[in-house]
Amino acid sequence: MTLRAAAPLGRQRWVICALLFVATTINYVDRNALSVLKTSLQQPLAAGGLALTDADYGWITFAFTAAYAAFPPLIGIGIDRFGVKKSLAAALLLWSAAAAAHGLVASVLGLVLVRFLLGMAEAAHFPAAIKAVAMWFPQQERALATGLFNAGTALGVIASPITVWLAVSFGWQVAFIAIGAVGLAWLVFWEKGFDAPERHARVSSEELAHIRAGQPPQEAALQLPWTALLRFKAIWPFLIAKLLTDPVWWFFLFWLPSYLERERGQNPLKSAGLVAIIYLGSSVGSIFGGWLSGTLLRRGWPVGRARMTAMGLAAACMPGAIGAYYSESFALCVGLITLATACHQAWSANLLTSATDLFPTRVSGAVIGLGATAGGIGGMFIALLAALAVQWTGTQQGVFIFAGLMHLTSLAVFWLWFRGRFERVELSRGIDLGAAHGPLLTAGGALAALGLALVALISTHWDACVAAARFSGAAQALTAAAGLVLIGGALLHAGRPRAAGVLQPL
Repeated sequence: MTLRAAAPLGRQRWVICALLFVATTINYVDRNALSVLKTSLQQPLAAGGLALTDADYGWITFAFTAAYAAFPPLIGIGIDRFGVKKSLAAALLLWSAAAAAHGLVASVLGLVLVRFLLGMAEAAHFPAAIKAVAMWFPQQERALATGLFNAGTALGVIASPITVWLAVSFGWQVAFIAIGAVGLAWLVFWEKGFDAPERHARVSSEELAHIRAGQPPQEAALQLPWTALLRFKAIWPFLIAKLLTDPVWWFFLFWLPSYLERERGQNPLKSAGLVAIIYLGSSVGSIFGGWLSGTLLRRGWPVGRARMTAMGLAAACMPGAIGAYYSESFALCVGLITLATACHQAWSANLLTSATDLFPTRVSGAVIGLGATAGGIGGMFIALLAALAVQWTGTQQGVFIFAGLMHLTSLAVFWLWFRGRFERVELSRGIDLGAAHGPLLTAGGALAALGLALVALISTHWDACVAAARFSGAAQALTAAAGLVLIGGALLHAGRPRAAGVLQPL
């Protein structure tokens, strides 16, 4: 008797992951181009620059961060409504055009405008990418796929010297235009390579069965305003974790070079090389964190236990950031910082995937968008907090301690909330909007009050904030405080009784 060979499983889903990896890399190359070309733009007009001042640069960076934090919830709703393929293509086309337009404008106002457009368009990337992974990968492979494409963030940072080489060789205008054009090339492959798995010509029946294995059946359509998502308890650990841990990544991204130069005595060139090594390590952590939880799932672990075990291992190693600061050995310092960035990315791969574990794919864009706004608010505060810490203490000691503890704090929230078990939200049960939601009203009032207090505090000490964090850091912190007021208002709006009553499946 001859045994028949099993049909090959197929690998089109990994082609999709590769496309998302390249898009993530392009995303970070485009957003980092301004910072690596800042010196060129600050040259006098006669020398080919734009004579930017630090205040000008502050307005420009402020425009990006404000847009990047403000738009994700609305963009997430659009992704859920119009689909991943169209939404990500439109977003990348817009951010590529905005990146290229940096080389065509000749004024500070022009750079503020294109930077705002860049932040708005790039805010669509992670909600769309996570939703694409949820569509194309079974649950046990999602965290690995997320870790793989998320590793593009580090490659985008490492590849930034290419932008400098283009500017030195051909001028900063050509550098901006060139990196914008790369996105247009990606669109060709995206249009040919992405579709729903059920409709994709290259997806075998075996691969489709693998993708859909264990996934719940598609739920009926539901008219669901984004504010209604805030009534689900399951979303809050995700939002809190993004608020507390995303600033750690932003701290390392923006403050690590100055720490290596100022407190460790390294020259700028050597610091750049060390940062590249550190972010290469973060890519390894991103992939390993996704692989670990997927391996535990394949061994029969429950989803919540597998995700939180991977997140717990990453969080347990994050205090290494504190050890890095106090270490007298420079080699050990760099090693511990590399471990911290790797663990953050391992944490992030599982945290982002947990949103698709808890919520149906149909609303994952809106959920990830809300998380991106929470992370953006936290990231905007860290610019001022890090600068104030340096001004008051002369060191970044306090921020390193912050970086070492936030993941453990967030893990405690996850554990206390879920007790190790994820229960998938069933939107098909309907949502009662006719009654007031006490926790939302309480949280909204508290956040609005905190935001107003911070606005007053920053405004009355504006000169001190600018002196500590320059205009950009102070403006970002003031915007973040105003953002807390708006978020508090949104929570109050979401928690109030609605005339719609109970939203039921159509």
